[in-house]
Amino acid sequence: MDAIDRKIAKIIQKDGRASSAEIADAVGVSVSTANERVRRLSSSGIIKEWRGVLDSIKVGAKLCALILVDMRYDGEDEAVKKLATFPEIQEIHHISGAHSYMVKVRVADTGALQRFLHDRVKKLPAVTSTESMIVLETMKETTEVLIEGPEE
Repeated sequence: MDAIDRKIAKIIQKDGRASSAEIADAVGVSVSTANERVRRLSSSGIIKEWRGVLDSIKVGAKLCALILVDMRYDGEDEAVKKLATFPEIQEIHHISGAHSYMVKVRVADTGALQRFLHDRVKKLPAVTSTESMIVLETMKETTEVLIEGPEE
């Protein structure tokens, strides 16, 4: 990625609906050059997905929880693959320290969290224990990635 690609990537992270003309104007290239660079960023996998970001509260997923999940090595890969299919789970991180994984979940309320853990997560044979932390307030949440590099 050169400096222009980094600038384009920053724009797209902030506003995925920015027009080619807006991108071109912001980075000082022609519209066709901006289009080609966006296409290349997408085809190379730098831009992974195009999507809208929903307000979780307005769509009924009012509770955010971070769950520490411990697993036995035997069956761990299958359990992680199964966890990744659950729509309640937004993120799964293999972590260092006393626990195996940290999972970010969004559900309607504490009852829904209890049912999710009991009916789905804890039934996975490799799962040995869970520890849930309920988020009281979110001060910052983003999918934006810091893009560093020399400016040209």
